[in-house]
Amino acid sequence: MKLQKNTRLALYSVLELAARPGQFVSAIEVAETYGESAHHLAKVMSDLARAGLVDSVRGVGGGYRFVGNARRLTLLDVIRLFENLDPESPAAAGSSTPVQLALAGVLAEIDQISQATFGSVTIATMLKMVARAARG
Repeated sequence: MKLQKNTRLALYSVLELAARPGQFVSAIEVAETYGESAHHLAKVMSDLARAGLVDSVRGVGGGYRFVGNARRLTLLDVIRLFENLDPESPAAAGSSTPVQLALAGVLAEIDQISQATFGSVTIATMLKMVARAARG
């Protein structure tokens, strides 16, 4: 499964904010960390705020903070905010030959496995993985 840029930015943002509970972090700071546009990231943060995952405060000392439940929120929950995960039938995808139908079936199964994996990994688990990776 290939994730759109907005989806990846949302995952980066949620993980950055969840790693600093209670702190407000600016979109500029997160954007600079990942080499992205702060303007683009602010749009993603706005979507996360509408979904109730982050709070935002304007002005000096403001920014965004994570307000979700890191132990219950999964990567798939965040991904679903930005991606259409409805499976496309092989016929709707333009598959008509037996080879195309068979390959479409394999690709659909891979997407199902990916979704199951994303659905089993919580933000808290990801934060532990990030901490292990940072230690080396």
